This record gives sequence, structure tokens and C-alpha cells, in this order.
Amino acid sequence: MTEKEVKELLEELDLKLNNLPKIFENDPQVKILNGKIGQVVKIDRIENGVKLPYYRLIVEG
Repeated sequence: MTEKEVKELLEELDLKLNNLPKIFENDPQVKILNGKIGQVVKIDRIENGVKLPYYRLIVEG
């Protein structure tokens, strides 16, 4: 996600960056997305036929 998108997301959810759920830098999804520590990634999951967005902060691990 871009910095602007992250800022808008945090404002919309009334959260701080560190309040987002974490995902490790060596997670297969992060590797596929070529994510770096400190970035926020959006992962879309399909549950019961509904596409839901999940947001994670990439951390060292």
C-alpha cells in the first residue's frame, strides 16, 4: 500500500500503525508481494464467497 493509502486507512479505522496486526517479513505472502519491514500490506481473502480485506504491518521475523 502507498503511504497515502496507509494514512487514510489508519484515519478511517482510528488506529495507529503499531495497532495493526503483524505479519513477518519471511511470510510467503510478504515474499510474493516483495514487502519490506515497516510497510503495510493488504491481503484479500475470500470467506463464504465474500472478498474481505485484511491489513498487516510487516515486521522482522
